[in-house]
Amino acid sequence: MRAVLQRVKKAKVEVDAKTVGEIQRGLLIFLGVAKGDSTDDADFLSQKISQLRVFEDQEGKMNLSVSDLDASVLVVSQFTLYGDCRKGRRPSFDQAAPPAQAEQLYEYFVGRFRGFNIPVQTGVFRAMMKVSLTNDGPVTFVLDS
Repeated sequence: MRAVLQRVKKAKVEVDAKTVGEIQRGLLIFLGVAKGDSTDDADFLSQKISQLRVFEDQEGKMNLSVSDLDASVLVVSQFTLYGDCRKGRRPSFDQAAPPAQAEQLYEYFVGRFRGFNIPVQTGVFRAMMKVSLTNDGPVTFVLDS
């Protein structure tokens, strides 16, 4: 499982010109699920992200997590995180999980944040989405389970 985190001042996802998820200060999480991933991977990443100290404290040091600030997360599924571009000119998505498995783990991952009492919004799995954001920093991290 792979997650790209962006610290944002605001972010939103639109499907068919309708806003389906929107947050203010928090983390935009692009989530990719690989073949062989399990709930253990989702448990690890969700726990890690919920406690990751990527927000600045009053001294300007990255010392606060999304949990510490009562900030929100916006989780967007993105199978292209497992696009392999090493050969040829067209990415291969052989490493990405099949849609049914990916959706189940995506929903499980989202549920973990709800269980942590972190406000969470989502995109729509397998939909063509327009994601807009205002980076805070910019601060971006890539995490693998």
